Amino acid sequence: MKIQESGENYLETILILEKKNGSVRSIDIANELEFSKPSVSRAMGILRSAGYITMDKTNQIFLTEAGRNKAESVYERHCLLSRFLSEILGVSPENAAADACRIEHIISEETFNKTKEFLKHCDLEKNGGQQ
Repeated sequence: MKIQESGENYLETILILEKKNGSVRSIDIANELEFSKPSVSRAMGILRSAGYITMDKTNQIFLTEAGRNKAESVYERHCLLSRFLSEILGVSPENAAADACRIEHIISEETFNKTKEFLKHCDLEKNGGQQ
């Protein structure tokens, strides 16, 4: 199922908070994104209905396999694009992160893969051809 940019942002935030804190609740997401609790609760209901998350009786949020795959894909795009904009183009880290957050949702698979290949090539050159 295709989800909108906001859904992708929620999934990415759940993944990041899970890595940082070990567990995630709606209030954690609301605090991280500076959204209202009702807005986050509505979004969690949509993600749950779409099969991207589950919640236990204590309202802890868990990514399903589909949710984790989507979240990791968005997060990978974000990290790689931030790095490209900052290290290769010289954009400030703050602007690179903000721009990557917008670009990550619309970039084509082809452009993303070419950017990834380019950075891999740059890494190889930096390391004298060693991986």
